[in-house]
Amino acid sequence: MFGFQEFVILLAVLAVALVFAGVKSVPQGMEYTVERFGRYTRTLRPGLNLIVPIVDRVGRKINMMERVLDVPTQEVITRDNAMVAVDGVVFFQVLDAAKAAYEVNRLELAILNLTMTNIRTVMGSMDLDELLSQRDTINAQLLAVVDEATTPWGVKVTRIEIKDITPPRDLVDAMARQMKAERDKRARILEAEGIKQSEILQADGEKQAAILEAEGKRQAAFLEAEARERLAEAEARATEMVSRAIAEGDINAINYFVATKYVESLQAIATSPNEKLVFMPLEASSVIGSLGGISELAREAFAKAGRTS
Repeated sequence: MFGFQEFVILLAVLAVALVFAGVKSVPQGMEYTVERFGRYTRTLRPGLNLIVPIVDRVGRKINMMERVLDVPTQEVITRDNAMVAVDGVVFFQVLDAAKAAYEVNRLELAILNLTMTNIRTVMGSMDLDELLSQRDTINAQLLAVVDEATTPWGVKVTRIEIKDITPPRDLVDAMARQMKAERDKRARILEAEGIKQSEILQADGEKQAAILEAEGKRQAAFLEAEARERLAEAEARATEMVSRAIAEGDINAINYFVATKYVESLQAIATSPNEKLVFMPLEASSVIGSLGGISELAREAFAKAGRTS
């Protein structure tokens, strides 16, 4: 009787152990593959799952969350024979746990080697200037190639980023000298443009000054000609008046005319810049007589004015 009870207890314990062995709890973000006698049968989703104890077992535990994989630094020879050091990162996510578990061995290592190989292929077909200026293009090409290659593994490569592209030190120094030469060239061009504009503005200013000066001279010449014309008209009227007085027999008019011309001649001789001292005979009586004629004309003019008023 005692042996039977022990057997029942043993069976109960075994049943409980089998129940616990058949119940599997899968955490969120994970999927488990189930193998029956070593062969894949199905995939356990997150939550509480049941399997057949002893017959079934959990094969692989696959992380279904998006993961990041660092790509170590490697040297790449570009199309123009420049050697650069390159590193990056890969973001990927497992979409099919069964394929990721059984289609490839060591999934992360396979993705890493595939990415490094394609980095050398893509970047090796480009010049150094293209590598430094077209990083987005490189990332897009790498993503397309690696994502297509990992599709049979049940993996989706979501993003590939090149972090650093480091040329050799001597190449960096050469690029720095090239940039400095380019900046100096632009500075000289700007300086030359400034000098050119300055000379253009100066020439334009001189042109405007010459135009204004010519306008001033033209205006001065016009005014001078007008003054000479008025002077000539005044002299013509004076000569006409003297001629009319002479025709009427007025001897004082003749004396006035001769005295005026005589005085003007003396003034011209005195103000001549080529003569410092002049000795010439001078008849005082003639000059006094002429001046007397002028005074006589003045008295006659005043007398006529008084009779008229």
